[in-house]
Amino acid sequence: MPIFEYRCKLCGSKFEHLSIGNQSDAILCKECGSSEVEKLLSASAVLTHIPHRESGKTCCGRDERCSAPPCSTGDSCCKS
Repeated sequence: MPIFEYRCKLCGSKFEHLSIGNQSDAILCKECGSSEVEKLLSASAVLTHIPHRESGKTCCGRDERCSAPPCSTGDSCCKS
């Protein structure tokens, strides 16, 4: 069950909402009760797309940068 972050357009409050199934109920601000809310892009959503690599290494694990990112396409590196 995903947790989404929202911001109220009326009072500016930020809050999280747990999405359960195909819930179609209006999402209400936890502070003022307004239904005028917008879904935010959470930091965790952004961080899940960053590949794990050693500190100081490129995305394919080499010390030297490739001429054009991304340096890896499929199973091969552009430097290979």
